[in-house]
Amino acid sequence: MNSQQKIINLLTICRKSGKMISGFDAVKEAVYEGNVSCVLTTDDISQKTLKEVKFFCGNSKVDVLELGIDSADLYGILGKEVVVAAISDFGFAKRFKELANDPLMKKAKKKQQ
Repeated sequence: MNSQQKIINLLTICRKSGKMISGFDAVKEAVYEGNVSCVLTTDDISQKTLKEVKFFCGNSKVDVLELGIDSADLYGILGKEVVVAAISDFGFAKRFKELANDPLMKKAKKKQQ
């Protein structure tokens, strides 16, 4: 199973367990409240939105991870179009960080560009 499929599977588990917060405003509020372990972004997020996400996450020292998938893939998991999601569980966040730093995942991102 490739890293992208592992990320999709992990996102599904997070959603079902209630450990995922989706949508820009909800994520921003959760980050400021300190309820977030990491923030995930899709590949098709606008530069303006990404800049804002990095700003408020940087102020709160929350990691921002690029998923390597687009919002259409996330739509299949969440049932709504989302470009920003947050994970409120440390264990899930740790696994997302491992997958985001996977050399195969980085190689796949370079091929897409």
